[in-house]
Amino acid sequence: MRGPIARLHRALAQFMLDVQTQEHGYTECYTPYIVNADTLRGTGQLPKFEEDLFAVKKGGQEGEGETLYLIPTSEVTMTNLVRDTVVAASELPIKLTAHTPCFRSEAGSAGRDTRGMIRQHQFDKVEMVQIVHPDQSYEALEQMTGHAEAILRKLGLPYRVVSLCTGDMGFGASKTYDLEVWLPAQNTYREISSVSNCEAFQARRLQARFKNAQGKNELVHTLNGSGLAVGRTLVAVLENGQNADGSITVPAVLRPYMGGLDTLRP
Repeated sequence: MRGPIARLHRALAQFMLDVQTQEHGYTECYTPYIVNADTLRGTGQLPKFEEDLFAVKKGGQEGEGETLYLIPTSEVTMTNLVRDTVVAASELPIKLTAHTPCFRSEAGSAGRDTRGMIRQHQFDKVEMVQIVHPDQSYEALEQMTGHAEAILRKLGLPYRVVSLCTGDMGFGASKTYDLEVWLPAQNTYREISSVSNCEAFQARRLQARFKNAQGKNELVHTLNGSGLAVGRTLVAVLENGQNADGSITVPAVLRPYMGGLDTLRP
């Protein structure tokens, strides 16, 4: 990307962060892009999904024998912030968001959607994470799904919400909603966000706990969701906003991030 399209991509990420922090109460984070294996085991990416990760080696004698990984999502780094901690019940919920690049090998994709911006080895995403009391995790799931939907509504993009069956969910999730946006050029809906309640699955691996009313340590529940995938949102804005003359109407909510520009012209 370059020129106005690159600027529009940046505008989308800034807009998403502003909505999540200013309207929905998330705390913005800046997280590492490289993590160790223990970090990925804590959130469930290892060992089952190692083939989907990019591994890197440290140089020099210090790094001999140690494998590090590029993050597949900032869910990994933000959820690990509560690793081996006991938080007070009054601190819950903890709501975090971050804009990062994500790196995935897409093993098994067999060449599907490899052209364009739908499926890439590197893509940007604004992620949402909530650490909550176990009694409130399903309420939080509905709330987080609404936070992702809010971005699509403000952009004026047509979408639908799908509740996934067990076979389509990640193995650490208890319930997942996918948000799918309409792409006219493909004449289909495509996933643009996935929001999951992992209950205590990640917390048990991370030993992330809170002190309950009886003064005993209890596992928190963790949730994560895209708010949203920036590249796919850009594609949706370009396709749904295209006019007969080939120009693109910039959604009104993005114009302050574009210096007031309301139209992209070929």
